[in-house]
Amino acid sequence: VTQFRVPEDFKSVLDNQVVGPSTETFTESDFPVQSFKPKVQIPFERLPGQSPRKVEVERRRRLYLTFDIAELLSSKGIDSNELMPRHYDPDNMPPIEETKDSVFPIYLPLKVFDNDEYDCRTPEEWISLGLEPGSSDRKPVPGKALLPTDDVLGHEDPKSQDLIYEWINVGVLDYDKETELYLVHKTDKSGLVRDEEGRPILNGGITAEG
Repeated sequence: VTQFRVPEDFKSVLDNQVVGPSTETFTESDFPVQSFKPKVQIPFERLPGQSPRKVEVERRRRLYLTFDIAELLSSKGIDSNELMPRHYDPDNMPPIEETKDSVFPIYLPLKVFDNDEYDCRTPEEWISLGLEPGSSDRKPVPGKALLPTDDVLGHEDPKSQDLIYEWINVGVLDYDKETELYLVHKTDKSGLVRDEEGRPILNGGITAEG
């Protein structure tokens, strides 16, 4: 029965049978698929001639991925690095003739201007996007945070004049109701959210040891 013998290069034969592009995701990710889907106020049953709900969700997902908060702020003349308050240094204040804006440094924190009235999801809903169906482990949720590029100095003195703040891709791990702050972790070069030992960070980083 020689007709049923499998060739030795069977894998290469299968590779040659691939026709056209595939929608399958081959890149490794620590984020759930549903965490990238936007929230839409559209009924599940659509009238004839209207776009299906899944199509509208995919269109908005692709549209939102084209937005970059750093570019949007820059287009309005806003320097993201100047959004963080710094220590007042009277010895290094520029003369009025050499500066276009006010000589006084920024002193109001961003929290003063924070407004969640138009947020499409509550913090609890954002965190719940890390739950996958059939799994008890909660994965991180993708996001961007204005963080210092120097982690060591950033933890020691967040208002240091030597720090440079940039919008960095992070994984949102948890949310604190009392402080109204999110716990985030920077992604690595591959876009993964891993601990020092290279393991995925689940359930907000809380382990059995605490």
